[in-house]
Amino acid sequence: MLEINIQHAMLTSEGTKTLEVNTEIETQELLCLFGHSGAGKTTLLRILAGLTKPDKGRIVFDDTVWFDSEKKINLPPQKRNVGFMFQDYALFPNMSVEKNISFAQKEKDTAEVEKLISLFDLQSLKKQKPDKLSGGQKQRVALARALAAKPTLLMLDEPLSALDWDMRTELQDEIIKAHLLLNTVTLLVSHDVQEVNKVASSVIMLKNGEVIKRGVPAEVFSTTN
Repeated sequence: MLEINIQHAMLTSEGTKTLEVNTEIETQELLCLFGHSGAGKTTLLRILAGLTKPDKGRIVFDDTVWFDSEKKINLPPQKRNVGFMFQDYALFPNMSVEKNISFAQKEKDTAEVEKLISLFDLQSLKKQKPDKLSGGQKQRVALARALAAKPTLLMLDEPLSALDWDMRTELQDEIIKAHLLLNTVTLLVSHDVQEVNKVASSVIMLKNGEVIKRGVPAEVFSTTN
């Protein structure tokens, strides 16, 4: 279980807003963070990853305290074992597909890399570098690399936003596949209601840093204009 109780001041286009999240996310949950730009979605992911330090609060994953402002605990990113997939995929341009994937492994395992390459249908591309890949292929490589680290928490920041509709629909299945393979918590940032309805088991809707709704997609979007 992931327990989050944090407050953090954000500078937005509308001035300073306070991100305030107090919630629990069950293991095996694929939760979507939904809301307009500046709502705090990416900031929350960065806080969970250890890339941004919140002003105050507490974050606990299972029995491990990741952050506690009162006790002065703030685990660095490498000790949180988080898989973070950015919007631009952040692949290493000088590395092949297979080397991008193996780089993420804590303990090198060629067989595991081959398994991931096969899982995401990258066999014919494994020697290629990112500049030779399409957007959808890069997305698959980025997902495989995130899984290679065997993270306890997988976070995806609008990974499909730059793709056309047909490709997005296809790769939504890849996200579900990745989540089931990890069998842990997955957080997905998305602004696409159809995507959320297909992929997510639950939704947190953020507005100006506040959680305004929480529940299964059908409930959260039932009264949304």
